[in-house]
Amino acid sequence: MKKIKSALVAAVLSLSTLVQASTAFIPPVPEIAGKAYFLMDFQSGQIIAARDPDLRVDPASLTKLMTAYLTFKALKEKRLAMDQMLTVSPVGWKAEGSRMFLDPKVPVSVDNLIKGMIVQSGNDACVTLAEAIAGSEEVFAQMMTAEAKRLGMNATQFRNATGLPNPEHYTSVRDLATLSSAIIRDYPQYYPTYSIKSFTYNNITQPNRNLLLYRDPNVDGMKTGYTDAAGYNLIASSRRDGRRVLSVVVGTASPEARAVESSKLLNYGLQFFETPKLYTAGQEVSKLPVYKGTEKTLSIGFDRDIYVTVGKGAASRLKAEMKTLQPVIAPLKQGQEVGKLTLSLDGKVLLERPIKALKAVEEAGFFGRLWDSIKLWLGWK
Repeated sequence: MKKIKSALVAAVLSLSTLVQASTAFIPPVPEIAGKAYFLMDFQSGQIIAARDPDLRVDPASLTKLMTAYLTFKALKEKRLAMDQMLTVSPVGWKAEGSRMFLDPKVPVSVDNLIKGMIVQSGNDACVTLAEAIAGSEEVFAQMMTAEAKRLGMNATQFRNATGLPNPEHYTSVRDLATLSSAIIRDYPQYYPTYSIKSFTYNNITQPNRNLLLYRDPNVDGMKTGYTDAAGYNLIASSRRDGRRVLSVVVGTASPEARAVESSKLLNYGLQFFETPKLYTAGQEVSKLPVYKGTEKTLSIGFDRDIYVTVGKGAASRLKAEMKTLQPVIAPLKQGQEVGKLTLSLDGKVLLERPIKALKAVEEAGFFGRLWDSIKLWLGWK
């Protein structure tokens, strides 16, 4: 691996213009009255604060985030359509807990089922969507667990689409944050549904149980949950000044408590931290020499925007280091990983991101490959 320094100096210097020279005071994380919690920056993916992030917890109706994720995926793949009409089955109609009050004699659109699932937390809506996508709720739960593994939710297992209690149905606050972030990232066109404050179906109007939607104009989602065993849970998302933070709080004592404790975390993350953008997706940050290729150099950079979350006033102390593979030998595919970026603050690694080839480089002809082989053998550059 070879270190690249020249491309990093400009990046670090540009950060110093974003902040004041002095470091602002960053207080300790506020006391949170809950079983576990997790606070992350959406853009950087970094953890700002957490307690027992991998503790096994009962997700209750937070389960419906995965039911929604698979519904959005089915819409994208055209296995469902928003105007498609579905009819609740006897299993869905008899589902316990919260419901949108579906009528077995009246078909309902997928659009309304999504609103009933998200805004009203309707278990009957969840079962209806699950059966439409997978044929049965049992098979759908298997799909949920498989999708969780794909997303990196390694502490999660689903047994139903609703979140009704089951000893084999569990997750962690870290995994719930991963899932929430995936919904916003992968299906932004559907995310506004999470900010709807009430929904009327079958002449019954039900309010969104996320109290922060009514109290904080920056909060635009996401989901509440409750069972006797789980307590009162809330995943909340807040966007302010171009930043978004996500909080997960589980096991609180009341609807009011979950709102108050979540608000503490959101405000902590937004008030005392910042997330500057270091690199833009597709931006060339350096060139590497290439051997045995039709091109002599390779442009390298990132396939996604790179952000880092630090305490306000600390960005000028960031240290960035890129290590790249040497020698780089063709052929190379666009998007192929050729190195790693490491960002650290005061000796602590904050994040690592893969460095990618921005363009493909084809293999050279016989004589070009032969000459470069000689150069490599002799150590010529």
